[in-house]
Amino acid sequence: MSDTAVAAVTRTARAKLNLTLRITGKRADGYHLLDSLVAFAEVGDRVTARLADHAGFALSGPFAAALAGESDNLVTRAASALAEAAAVPADLVGRTAIALEKNLPVASGIGGGSADAAATLRALTDLWHVTLADGALETLALKLGADVPVCFAGAPARMTGIGEVLTPLPALPETHLVLINPGVPCPTGPVFKARQGAFSASLGAIRALTSAAELAALVQEGGNDLETPAIAICPPIATVLASLRRNPRCLAAAMSGSGGTCFGLFANDEEACAVAAQLMEEQPGWWVVPTRLAR
Repeated sequence: MSDTAVAAVTRTARAKLNLTLRITGKRADGYHLLDSLVAFAEVGDRVTARLADHAGFALSGPFAAALAGESDNLVTRAASALAEAAAVPADLVGRTAIALEKNLPVASGIGGGSADAAATLRALTDLWHVTLADGALETLALKLGADVPVCFAGAPARMTGIGEVLTPLPALPETHLVLINPGVPCPTGPVFKARQGAFSASLGAIRALTSAAELAALVQEGGNDLETPAIAICPPIATVLASLRRNPRCLAAAMSGSGGTCFGLFANDEEACAVAAQLMEEQPGWWVVPTRLAR
């Protein structure tokens, strides 16, 4: 290879949605046990890795400023961890430039950082022609964060344990979404700490779903155990949910993860786009994106 850029790999870091989220227990080391149905939206960040004259990390996109002051982030940590695990030659690592296009809000409950780390692992695995033993990449993903394994898999799954036990879900029906973030960061740690009360039971068996309405019923049944503590820390979440739930075209609305991004489910693109346009006009400070579930 020459010293100039000769290859580039781009991977999308899709927004992760906790369609349901139940906290079922807590381990002795402080990690919470989860039972969550996870899917992905067709909107996300983009990670590009390429060979260049020297190593570098570049940020762009509407939410780049939120990460600009961080010398250490999940993208650079994922790159370093993979290089070490795969014994990538230092000269190759020293010529790898990574660019992150940050389209998702930060600290928003849709796994932006975890999805970025997973996309980095996928991009660099291809760029560096990395081969690891079966399961090694998944183990590496878990070391980077509890949500990274499901983002690395990138497919609808039931997530249990602390996030490392993944069971594929039956195919999801075509479902359109509106994602909304009120523009206020909602840090994960304080939300989990603020949670009170007994732990929840698991959801039970998940049958195949044939329509967006059936998926909406499952979202309402499953709920999100972190919604109440997240609202206590970030009250605008309640306003977002109310804006969705009072709209008759919205089949169901819920908060994703530890907040503060919320989502509404819709039967078709026209209804989702109409509601998104209305909310953009009413709340210009909100991040509002019509999209659909990736299938």
